[in-house]
Amino acid sequence: MTARRLAPIASLFLAASLAACNPSGAKSESDSKPSAPAAASASGTPADGASAAPGAPAGGSDLSLAEAIAKIPSGTEDRTGYERDSFRLWVDADKDGCDTRKEVLIAEAVKAPEQGARCALSGGEWLSYYDEVTVTAATKLDIDHVVPLAEAWDSGASKWDAERREQYANDLTADRSLVAVTAKTNRSKADRDPAEWLPPAASAQCTYGADWVGTKLRWKLTADAKERAALEQLAKNCADTVVKYEVAP
Repeated sequence: MTARRLAPIASLFLAASLAACNPSGAKSESDSKPSAPAAASASGTPADGASAAPGAPAGGSDLSLAEAIAKIPSGTEDRTGYERDSFRLWVDADKDGCDTRKEVLIAEAVKAPEQGARCALSGGEWLSYYDEVTVTAATKLDIDHVVPLAEAWDSGASKWDAERREQYANDLTADRSLVAVTAKTNRSKADRDPAEWLPPAASAQCTYGADWVGTKLRWKLTADAKERAALEQLAKNCADTVVKYEVAP
């Protein structure tokens, strides 16, 4: 197990999450990890004063969402040369028999699944925080890169070597980079940024904003003007949301 694995406290974490933060293309098991939903306003938008979203490893920065957005470097997006295969997915970096997908599923389970040979998972229960749906079959979950692979490519990863892109695609060191969510929401999101897509559950939106911004800062990725404007608008409804991150080694 990697340091990111939180299986022993997963149910406590998710229970706290539910009381905490407030606020079209298809991809399978791909681009996007749960965080802290909270009460939404009657209008369906995140209520002002949403609580802090859990963040990346200890030692990172504690910033308001607005402050964190301001720290993302500006840039223009360029998808020239992008291929999904440029990012090697679901490796077993620690050679424990469980690849990245399985590690995330184990860490985020509300009810732990049983592990069989070659890390085959059966049973278990998960909360997909994007849409507040409880899932009892791992096969119905995708592992989403909070900042999609194509978006990462557009905003800086195109300049990385293959090893760096593999590290990004399998980032188990940070709690907020990868999330197990329903296939439906992951595929509705596809490779869109917050200017084009936010989680359908209003209670998830502040957390999602914090996860997105923390991931961009962790990997020193840029934001274009539309993306930044959308994040700044979101931050107005997430005054108490805290962003935690550690720059990737």
